[in-house]
Amino acid sequence: MTNSEPALRVSAYQKRNGFTLDVAFESASPLTALFGPSGSGKTSVLNLIAGVQRPDKGCVAVAGHVLTDTDARIFVPPHLRRVGFVFQDAQLFPHLTVEQNIKFGQWFTRKGGKSALPLEVIVGVLGIGSLLKRRPATLSGGERHRVALARALLSSPRILLMDEPLSGLDDARRDEIMTLIERVRDEFSVPIVFVTHNIEEVRRLASRVVRIVAGRVIATGTPAEVLGGGSSSGPC
Repeated sequence: MTNSEPALRVSAYQKRNGFTLDVAFESASPLTALFGPSGSGKTSVLNLIAGVQRPDKGCVAVAGHVLTDTDARIFVPPHLRRVGFVFQDAQLFPHLTVEQNIKFGQWFTRKGGKSALPLEVIVGVLGIGSLLKRRPATLSGGERHRVALARALLSSPRILLMDEPLSGLDDARRDEIMTLIERVRDEFSVPIVFVTHNIEEVRRLASRVVRIVAGRVIATGTPAEVLGGGSSSGPC
């Protein structure tokens, strides 16, 4: 990837169950927020980046690697995309310890090799060393989110996708996880795409915002520009 290459380029058209998603944007930001009301298509964009869904027409490129291009008939399978996905509910394996859950992320590294980010570094930054032998059922909501982040980071992702990870947390846990996301953003050099409909989260975490309403991008730019009504967009 060259210095001028954006971390993420998306141009996608998809029609499913009466809902049309038609988006085009790019970002070189350390953290890009997909911002908009519930049901606007934000999670669908994450699924297209992850390869969980295919667009009817369009392309997705991450860090200069084309993952989807319908015209060129390119579609990289999800497990080969090196995309880390952190879900709203963490989705940890209940029968595994925290350490085993985290190490599951290594399954997605290329050819079964070691993660580019050592386990001890990830554990140290996320402050979860004391949790490694515990089971998910014994963890708080904030602790489960920390473990899910660690698992995603150990997979050596080119990009990290976060689908409303702060939803359902109380104010203290929200602030804790926002601080954690800031550390991941600033210390691991992995671009993040963060889905939210919360203005406070956008202002604090994002340097670029893609505002999506009813399946379409209506504005992109800095938080000040977008939340104030500025607009620009770029195709894949």
